[in-house]
This record gives sequence, structure tokens and C-alpha cells, in this order.
Amino acid sequence: MIIATWNINGVKARLEAALTYLRNHAPDVVCLQEIKSVDDGFPAQAFQDMGYNVATNGQKGFNGVAILSKTPLEDVVRGLPGDDSDQHSRWIEASVALGPKMIRVVSLYLPNGNPIGTEKFAYKLAWMKRMQTRAKALLAEEMPLILAGDFNVIPEPEDAKRPQAWANDALFQPESRSAWRALVNLGFTDATRACHPGPGVYTFWDYQAGAFRKDDGIRIDHMLLSSQAADLLRSSGIDRETRAQEKPSDHVPVWVKLAA
Repeated sequence: MIIATWNINGVKARLEAALTYLRNHAPDVVCLQEIKSVDDGFPAQAFQDMGYNVATNGQKGFNGVAILSKTPLEDVVRGLPGDDSDQHSRWIEASVALGPKMIRVVSLYLPNGNPIGTEKFAYKLAWMKRMQTRAKALLAEEMPLILAGDFNVIPEPEDAKRPQAWANDALFQPESRSAWRALVNLGFTDATRACHPGPGVYTFWDYQAGAFRKDDGIRIDHMLLSSQAADLLRSSGIDRETRAQEKPSDHVPVWVKLAA
């Protein structure tokens, strides 16, 4: 079973790129972030025509997350629990069949948090605390679990080509990285790092200053696997070729292959 995650940066603007990716790679489950579409405006039919079930948690113009699956999506939860006043569409979770078992899949788009020292950064940290609480609850169910998406966190210096350039950015602040470690230390495996240790592994390149040509990237798109899911991990990868296409997203897909 292949599960992928991709910050699409606008599903309508990148629809053909998404469909091409599905045709070429045929993942069983895809988590999308920054769909930038309300639920009714999401091009669900295009994905359904390719054999995918669709669940969305959309928002007009920005944010928005979705899960596509070749098997039915069950027990869908939209929105990160813990703050009823939070109107940002950044979280969706569902259960899908993994052979005879079920796996819980989360598609998430963590707040950017910039500029630091503002309410936006405080919101990021509060959101990460809520995520940790929800992750604990999901782990307690002992079902294989994957948290997948754009975490907007650079975990370590080796996850950036030029870490010093991010010293004053919310993505690389000690508080953000500490919250990331607290989440991982609940018992998750960082799938990309488990399969590809060392520097030079990136998932995002800015549109400006020739970042992709210079390979001036960062790794902020992650797939965290519970112990039950990590036991099934066979391989993981990053599909860089999508960043070289015409009108690309600034992020690329990340994927894991699990034994069914």
C-alpha cells in the first residue's frame, strides 16, 4: 500500500498536475494540503473518475485539506479537536482499509506561524499542543496511524540547505522544533528519516531566487508513523520531479510504502 502526502498549493490551479501524478504513481491514499477551495468547489468528480473516494475539509481561498483513497473513507473527522473557535480548515482524519486491517490517516496543514513574536506564532504553538493531545488519543486506540502533511517545521539543521537563513523564521524556532520533538517522542517514526538519513533531503523550494535550480530547499512535509504503522514500513520517498513541471506547487509529494 502506498500513502502519499502533498501540499498542492491550490487544487484548481494544480488539478492537471495532481491527476498526472495519480496516473503515473497510482498511490492508494493521498493526503492533500492547501487545497484552497470550499468543499462544494473541490473538483471531487475528477478524482472519483480515477477511482478515488474523496473527503475534504475546505476553506475559501486558503488552507484546506483532503484525503483521497481507493477504498472507502470511514469515520471521517474534520477539524482538530480542542478549540471550537478555530475556523481554520487544517485537519482531516479517516480510517481506510489496509489489507484485513484498518489504518487511521490524518492530513494536516500546520500553521506557518510567521512573524515570530506575534499572535500567529502563538497560534502555531497552541495548535501543536492540541495536535499532541489528539495524537495521544489516537495512539491509545492502537490502530496503525499516520500523521501526514505540511508541518511547517524544519526539525534539524540538516533539513535545510542553508539553516542559518531560517534562524528568524517560525519554521525553525526552538519552540517549534521542541514541539515537534515532543510529538515524535510520543512514539512516532519519521518515515523519511528512517529510510533516508543525512542531509540533502528536501520537500519545499521557494518560487523565488532560483531555489529549486540551486537545490536551496527545506524539509517541512512529513509522515509520522505510529509503532503499529512503522512495523509495516517498507520504503519511503520524495517525488522531486513534480517541482520541475510547469506551474508546479512549491512542495513535492512524500510517500510511504506499507506492507498490507
